[in-house]
Amino acid sequence: MRSRELKRMMAEALKLTLAQRQELIQVLSDVNEVERVVQTVQSRPQVCPHCQGERVVRNGHASGLQRYKCRHCARIFNSLTETPLAGLRHKGKWERQAEVLRQGLSVHQAADALAVAPSTAFRWRHRFLQLAQGVKARVLQGVVEADETYFLRSSKGQRVKARKARHRGGSGAKRGLSEEQEPVLVARDRSGATADFILQRAGKAATIAVLGSVLAPDVVLCTDCSGSLGAAARHLGVEHQALNLSKGQRVQGAWHIQNANAYHARLKNWIRRFNGVASSYLASLGWFRALDRSAQAPRQPAPFLALAIGA
Repeated sequence: MRSRELKRMMAEALKLTLAQRQELIQVLSDVNEVERVVQTVQSRPQVCPHCQGERVVRNGHASGLQRYKCRHCARIFNSLTETPLAGLRHKGKWERQAEVLRQGLSVHQAADALAVAPSTAFRWRHRFLQLAQGVKARVLQGVVEADETYFLRSSKGQRVKARKARHRGGSGAKRGLSEEQEPVLVARDRSGATADFILQRAGKAATIAVLGSVLAPDVVLCTDCSGSLGAAARHLGVEHQALNLSKGQRVQGAWHIQNANAYHARLKNWIRRFNGVASSYLASLGWFRALDRSAQAPRQPAPFLALAIGA
């Protein structure tokens, strides 16, 4: 922007009312935070997201972002190209969107807080959470607690005629566990590292497939008397400590699954506010993992913004 244009804008700003000035200051503050997070990405060695070429040069600015040009494929890009936030508008509201995620607001509550349409709030939520879905522990070590929890299968928002609709989440037609339930396996070591897996169906094969990818060879696996978890431990050749919860055996020396069960309780308490989550969106468990990881530290919205662009 030319200095003449800047002076004209500053002169116009002096005519604003106090409330309008405060609103302008808030918008500029939000934009500054977004630019600070984006700057951490720009400070990395730039690689063309289209051809992975390393010969890139600066090529002006657009929408407040530094542009680059690849000398190999001649395409233009910026720090957000090929990230979930590429092409999204209203950068001044992104920090507030991250705050909305921290608060766990519903889509309509988020739309009201951000002054956007519910469809925009819905799209932003899933764009911001796209990368968060894969952020989980890659390796669990030491004592690892594992247990399943279940959610009702839901076709919320879809045209499915297989059964009558359940009002606001509702309850299953059958008591106990059945095909109506979606199993989620949570594995958590004593350091707090957590990995969760949505299983198509509970069973030995599915359990072995997911646990085998995260358990270190020398772990001690603590579970209840679940047959599939016991079979998985034997198949993977790891030490297994099973507790018979049905007989009131909750702790046996150093062995228990109270950390995993407490995680289940926090997860279900958090997800209850959404009045039933569609099975197709249950992968948003990454949202809760991010919240749970930051529970012991000041939960500022900036980490959610950084997580959204992989900063």
